[in-house]
Amino acid sequence: MEQLRTTPLTGWHHAAKAKMAPFAGFDMPVQYEGIMAEHAQTRTKACVFDICHMGEFRLEGPGAKDALNRVVTQDLDTLAPGKCRYGFLLNEQGGILDDLIIYCLGPDQYMLVVNGACEENDFSWIKARLGTGPSFENISSATGKIDLQGPESLGVLEAVVGGSWRDLKYFSFLETTWRGKPIIVSRTGYTGELGYEFYLGWGQTPALWESLLAAPRVKPGGLGARDTLRLELGYPLYGQDLDTAHTPVEAGYGAFLTKTGDYVGKAGLSTIREHLVPLRIDGRRSARHNDAVCLPSGEQVGVVTSGSFAPSLGHCIALAYVRDGAEKNEAFVVKAARVDLPAARAELPFYTQGSARKKLG
Repeated sequence: MEQLRTTPLTGWHHAAKAKMAPFAGFDMPVQYEGIMAEHAQTRTKACVFDICHMGEFRLEGPGAKDALNRVVTQDLDTLAPGKCRYGFLLNEQGGILDDLIIYCLGPDQYMLVVNGACEENDFSWIKARLGTGPSFENISSATGKIDLQGPESLGVLEAVVGGSWRDLKYFSFLETTWRGKPIIVSRTGYTGELGYEFYLGWGQTPALWESLLAAPRVKPGGLGARDTLRLELGYPLYGQDLDTAHTPVEAGYGAFLTKTGDYVGKAGLSTIREHLVPLRIDGRRSARHNDAVCLPSGEQVGVVTSGSFAPSLGHCIALAYVRDGAEKNEAFVVKAARVDLPAARAELPFYTQGSARKKLG
């Protein structure tokens, strides 16, 4: 039996009677009150999520920017200190090893935030390609991460951490202190709502978690609600919607690949075999991962990668890879368990009323 890892908050989750399940090798909370309630809480008020399973690496020293620029898809020449950027780590064929956010801490100083299930492989892959110049350290086991998400999160942040945070722009961050110890506060989000991420010392995480939950109108959220929230935005989940069998272009992220310089996997991006498409399915019966996607004629053209009922929309939604050329169709049929589900080609994001990019100044 797999020995699951724990976060600094695992004991709290068990005490709160959360429904727990293995995720990325960790014992993680799936829900507390329930997925629907936690989804609504995040869309209307504020939720906190334990994201300590994510991996964090620190890279610094002479040549760090140039070395990392040759490994990731992000253009680090245009990434200023205090800014962060989403992108990909690719294999030699252009397949996605992971999606990640890179934080520019200063000249030749970076923090990389990767998916927990990919942490060890990512670190080894990157380290083998950096050369001997800059220092590269896996700080995951020393770093806690809490996400505060929801339209009321700004008020919660200012009440708990102090100061004014209205000037913090989308995909920006600030290094500050909380109770005398260093903390990074960023504004990226994965739910489509206004939100902030806290990176701090592993042992300091429970105190911040409880301080955030002590604020009015804040509740904890689990991975279940996090999944429905991200799917309503059409955001991909690594291991389901993103994998080594597909490139970022096939996943619909070609517009992110603007860097002119060379990097690992760039040559493989011109090969297009499939496209990740958004689907609308009326009703409450949802498509599931690996369900077949067919044309109305019955010909199979792909498979579902993610599917769920969308609480904010009142119907089901899905992401599916379909073969090149089939993405132009408007109508599909999903072969779900015991029933065929008519599906229509949709546009992303499915949910368009989120507060994530709201101007606060």
